[in-house]
Amino acid sequence: MLNESFMFKKVMREITPLGSHDCFSIFSRRKRSFTFPLHSHEEMELNLIIGGKGIQRIVGDHIGYIENAELVLIGPNLPHGWFTEKDSNEDVLEITLQFHKDLFSQNFLEKDQLRSIKKLLEQAGRGIAFSPQVVEQVSKRIIELEKLSGFDSFIQLLSLLHDLSTARNNKLLSDATFSQDVVTHESQRLEQAFEYMNRKYSSQITLTEIARIVNMSEASFSRFIKSHTGFTFTESLMEIRLGHVARMLISTQLTIAEIAYHCGFNNMANFNKLFKRRKGCTPKEFKMNYNRQLVFV
Repeated sequence: MLNESFMFKKVMREITPLGSHDCFSIFSRRKRSFTFPLHSHEEMELNLIIGGKGIQRIVGDHIGYIENAELVLIGPNLPHGWFTEKDSNEDVLEITLQFHKDLFSQNFLEKDQLRSIKKLLEQAGRGIAFSPQVVEQVSKRIIELEKLSGFDSFIQLLSLLHDLSTARNNKLLSDATFSQDVVTHESQRLEQAFEYMNRKYSSQITLTEIARIVNMSEASFSRFIKSHTGFTFTESLMEIRLGHVARMLISTQLTIAEIAYHCGFNNMANFNKLFKRRKGCTPKEFKMNYNRQLVFV
């Protein structure tokens, strides 16, 4: 197993203005360019952009371009940033809301009425982009939240998070295996399976092997993982391997072929096809686009 020097060491570590006694902080600005470097921080972040069509968005190992309005929830320590190559002709509104990752205790979130918020905050570890319909529904409330204070502002935040947690058509942006944070699953058997695949991703892993580890038949485990994740065993293993590929592309000096073979891909043609289908670009383009925004600290 290679000793990977993860890309998180290359991303600027931001010290946010959120104080230890504050529930959250919110600030807005109008700008014509987005040049703040790729960064991460301990706090959760909800970022609203209005009028920013075409701005590049990087969240974890996701690289994409936004529509006119977008709303993204970012989990702790997840690298992220928005970028423009040239100034816009018109002002773009950006509102950033940050709150402590432990603002809500686990005991609090375990209550039946709050379980959807718990799931939302867990999924934020991969970055969540909300649908245009949701952005349209909640953007006014986010703008007005900046004008509130005290208990009213906290209740509005809680209400906002609840509505976001029940929204449909959300998109998870980054691969689960890109983050160093542990990804949890509701099932102990899934935990075992994914922990094993993450540990042995560079080796050949068979369905028979995984089924034996979780003490299930192959057929039962195939139905089990599909029903719980929406992916087959083969698809889940591929996602894990591609997540490790993405990290190594931006954190090591290995060639693309070396990285592919290390991560369990033995056919370069298939590897390139899978990567482009999943990421929307070739491994070389991904490395170039991502590294362009990195800041060494």
